Amino acid sequence: MQKEIETLLNNQIKLEGTASMQYLSMASWAEENGFNGIAAFFYKQAEEERMHMVKLIKFVNERGGKAIIPVLDNIPDKFDSVDHLFSTFLESEQKVTNHVNEIVFQCLELKNYTVHNFMQWYVAEQLEEETLARTILDKLNIIGNDKGGLYLFDKDLETFEIEQEEN
Repeated sequence: MQKEIETLLNNQIKLEGTASMQYLSMASWAEENGFNGIAAFFYKQAEEERMHMVKLIKFVNERGGKAIIPVLDNIPDKFDSVDHLFSTFLESEQKVTNHVNEIVFQCLELKNYTVHNFMQWYVAEQLEEETLARTILDKLNIIGNDKGGLYLFDKDLETFEIEQEEN
């Protein structure tokens, strides 16, 4: 494996690990504040990001590289509101998307089509994640400061999580 690509993949491993821990922190905040549906959503997101990280670790090792298990920076644990949670969620996903795109670009530059092909799954996944984050933020904008709307939104996310598990 080319060193440049290995470095980029290890950076992606760290981004996925950071996102996982950040989403755990967000789930905990939501749970502490009585938003069980939002907490369930972020617990699921945290696990998904962890799986993305593990997939990358295995890939790097299988391709003859050395995956580096990241030491994570301080993860924020204070949030101002539900809106803050989901705007942070979108920002995190955009950061991951930008880095995925950088890896794909470098793969093409270095003619590393094996890693390029592997990364296409991440390209599609990031499209889904950003769309989900934007859709949720749109719904929160519609709700505004309506506590009843926020209550129903939380319940909808709880139902969404149950439906996702069944599929």
